Amino acid sequence: MERDAVILGGGNMGDVASRLEAAERLISERIGTVTSHSALHRSRAWGFEADDFTNRAFVVRTAMPAEGILDALQQIERELGRDRDAERREKSRSGQAYASRGIDLDILMVGDERIDTERLRVPHPRMLQREFAMVPASEATGIPEPELRQMIENMERR
Repeated sequence: MERDAVILGGGNMGDVASRLEAAERLISERIGTVTSHSALHRSRAWGFEADDFTNRAFVVRTAMPAEGILDALQQIERELGRDRDAERREKSRSGQAYASRGIDLDILMVGDERIDTERLRVPHPRMLQREFAMVPASEATGIPEPELRQMIENMERR
């Protein structure tokens, strides 16, 4: 069954805009049709001291299971240069919870599904606290932020 997945892409190292364009092409090839995306949004790093991030939300029409979306997104991140081992080393060295990265692709929502597994939580568990996720997601979906916030809160209660 097809439904809309909302994916947030972002990064704060190198040419993030070009990586987000490449990610959009690869998402369209591997996951489903990108039906809309937000503008590029700049925001301060969240949870650690670093350069500002550039973010964009994508709405993807897909029948792929959520864990399949996650697998495909992680493969796309690797192909676009994400090195999670280097990030772990940097977090260990700095003592911070997060590290700078050139690309990050997160599933924010998959239709009205609520998923809570070891690998994946949907809706994204910190989406409501992160304006850098809510603003692009609202823009990409065309759902006003207060309504989107209420939808997510309702999903979380289930």
